[in-house]
Amino acid sequence: MSALVSTIELPQHEECEGQNKPFQYPSTVEALAIAQTGDINVIEKMTLPFPKVNPEDLVVKIEYIGVNFIDTYFRQGLYPLDHFPATIGEEAAGVIVALPTDPEVLENPYYKRQEFKIGMSVAVTTMGTDQTYVSVPWSRTFPTRGVSTKIAAASITQIATAITFMSDAYAVSPGDTVFIHTIAGGLGLVFTQYAKHLGAKVIGTTSTKEKAELARRNGADEVILYKDENVVERVRTLTGGIGVDVVYDGVGKDTFEMDFQILKRKGTLVSVGNASGPVPPFSPLKLMAKNHKLVRPSVTNYVVTAEEAWEIGGKVFDLITEGMLRVNIYKEYPFTTEGGRQAQIDLTNGKTMGKLVIRVSE
Repeated sequence: MSALVSTIELPQHEECEGQNKPFQYPSTVEALAIAQTGDINVIEKMTLPFPKVNPEDLVVKIEYIGVNFIDTYFRQGLYPLDHFPATIGEEAAGVIVALPTDPEVLENPYYKRQEFKIGMSVAVTTMGTDQTYVSVPWSRTFPTRGVSTKIAAASITQIATAITFMSDAYAVSPGDTVFIHTIAGGLGLVFTQYAKHLGAKVIGTTSTKEKAELARRNGADEVILYKDENVVERVRTLTGGIGVDVVYDGVGKDTFEMDFQILKRKGTLVSVGNASGPVPPFSPLKLMAKNHKLVRPSVTNYVVTAEEAWEIGGKVFDLITEGMLRVNIYKEYPFTTEGGRQAQIDLTNGKTMGKLVIRVSE
């Protein structure tokens, strides 16, 4: 039996073939979603209602999904969800099938700069991307500037994170020594490349020689095998006992105490994530010993306004097209219950190198 269809009236666009025809879309979407928080088995491929389309939204048909640790935090309940079933994911890429209808949006100068068109390839960052169609505010939608949707889905969140965390959270400068935990992961490799682009020296940790070699190929100056070496002593040796200027820590609980031992006086800890669990409560007096700074940023709070979206989105894909950053895709998964589960299992077992993506369609 064929699915019911609904209709969106599209605004006029000179370059939209068939511009006077309404876009017809299914009444439902296929989604990787959860009916409750819990272990990996709560992930299911479900049929859900087509998302609500707001006047300021673009509707995007998803082709590829990026897999991130934050997906596991929502799935486990570390970060709260306000309804169930809830589609997981915050990063994807596809093609525009409907444009905003809000006249104020259509006249916004930053909207006009983006030159959105039906059929344009875009990346999106919004809650609930792991489904066949999403309705997303235009300011959370980024033209890929010739980058494939596969690469775009693997890069928008992590490169935007690197840009903002290495400027706003801590401004990395030439000559700085930057320390990166799990340096051979998707985010770690992007951090490494961007820190080198900014002129910093990069030290990082990983678990195997194979991963260490990958990190070096992406620009790392020194890589410490944390299972075989004393990280604190090695950092002190590499820095002449001074310590590093900044630590980017996506591990969380297991490495938090170490971070203060490897930071220099007046150094900054940028807490990026909670792969090993959230950091337990601590006294602010902990920062006083060496006048350390602690930042726990979110990229979504750095890219809020239309101007910020224009600047950061453009910079992400310019860095790729100009060859300044390479996106390392480790594995691609099918858009199935099993694929969605396995992607999160692989992401969290410490064996992957680079980014994981899920193919929805092409």
